[in-house]
Amino acid sequence: MTNLPSLDPTDWQTFRDEAHRALDQAINHMQGRQDDPVWQPVPSEIRTSLKADLPRQGQAIDRLTDQMADRFLPYGVGNTHARFFGWVHGAGTPQGILPDIMAAAMNANLGGRDHVANLVEKQVIDWMRQAFDFPDTSGGLVVSGTSVATLIAIKSAREKHGGLDLRRTGLGRATKQLVGYASDQAHSCIARTFDILGLGQDALRMVPTDGDYRMDAGALKTMIAQDLTAGHQPFCLVGTAGAVNVGAIDPLETLAEIAREHNMWFHVDGAFGATAVLSDAQKPLLAGLSQADSIAFDFHKWLHVNYDAGFILMRDVEDQWRAFTERPDYLEGAERGLAAGNPWFCEYGPELSRGFRALKIWFHLMHFGTDRLGGLIAQNCDQAKALAGMVERSDRLELLAPVALNITCFRYNPGDLDGPDLDRLNGEIVVALQERGLAAPSTTKLKGHLAIRVNITNHRTTLPDLEFLVDHIEKLGQEITASNLV
Repeated sequence: MTNLPSLDPTDWQTFRDEAHRALDQAINHMQGRQDDPVWQPVPSEIRTSLKADLPRQGQAIDRLTDQMADRFLPYGVGNTHARFFGWVHGAGTPQGILPDIMAAAMNANLGGRDHVANLVEKQVIDWMRQAFDFPDTSGGLVVSGTSVATLIAIKSAREKHGGLDLRRTGLGRATKQLVGYASDQAHSCIARTFDILGLGQDALRMVPTDGDYRMDAGALKTMIAQDLTAGHQPFCLVGTAGAVNVGAIDPLETLAEIAREHNMWFHVDGAFGATAVLSDAQKPLLAGLSQADSIAFDFHKWLHVNYDAGFILMRDVEDQWRAFTERPDYLEGAERGLAAGNPWFCEYGPELSRGFRALKIWFHLMHFGTDRLGGLIAQNCDQAKALAGMVERSDRLELLAPVALNITCFRYNPGDLDGPDLDRLNGEIVVALQERGLAAPSTTKLKGHLAIRVNITNHRTTLPDLEFLVDHIEKLGQEITASNLV
């Protein structure tokens, strides 16, 4: 029988030298990042090279390291740049490289068993209980992001209010249709979760919002009454803490009261906005958050942990355990030895194999502390208001929504274009900003109008960056209008 060598380096010193060189290349990239374009398209030759056949033979590490540094690092999404304002992307940190190195060295599986990585995650869970003023009965799980966190929360709600038999019999045996509620500004992951869980997207009622894009509590009560009359079972109410379009925060205290009145699970989608509890200035805006049955949020957004790192926080962790626990014979626990450490994390979510995401969260919070992170959140909110002021002082820019947290929505309006042409003009401005590497905002639709959407979840952004953005939007607006491209 052939005795093949392991995959470990045959020359550890050579590997060490190459690893140091790769680390230097990564740090050099991040150190000089602000001098590069915010975003640039991937060249055609790189796109072609990434359609190569499956490799049968391996290549040397130094060659692959150079390929990653030269052909991959410059062509990322751009969120490590100070003028990246698109969607809701976190900016990450250079320091985040370090725990990723250690996590890779450990190669731990946090599905279960008794080892230190699980204790690190338990520490993170307890920190989040403290941060959100949750009771001792609470718990949670580190996940990839808010989409998975939402799935865990709504499944726990489904079994809590629909009965644990649903795990065995499915929704086809339910005596009443389970229905839930979220605002028309809620993130699409909620409707997707209703789809995945077999509830159906039609079972999620989209509640209208007011002029500030917050859920209309009166409309919600009417919709609940209609469902009760129809014989349905309202089981879940989803509030939003930081809607993705404009950053609006639903009236969480009022929603918590309505949920209690109708014996519904109260879940809060706080993907980025929930972490504003760490800012003394913003925390009052989130009154009612601590009354939630579950909160989903991301560390990789406004807390700047490197991707990916999300979290689900549960008021009663037993609800989560009952919705997911499954321990076949080959995963049987023990009181001693490696199979100890019960209950295992795989009993609280859909993943059995789980990476050591908790380490980078632990490191990040230990290194920066919540006071500093909360201060940066407050700074971003001040910057969004400052940007709104720049827009209002401009003759050609028009604010399209109030600034609730850290998102400013506006458009360039020369005054002589109608709706479709004005939308096309603003779309062209955003694409030109991106393609020229100047800045990277995104767009959205507000009341039928296309808006330039500037999200600031970026610890690198300064007021001069925002002044730069406004100046170039006005210049590009004039340039594109003059060229008759709309």
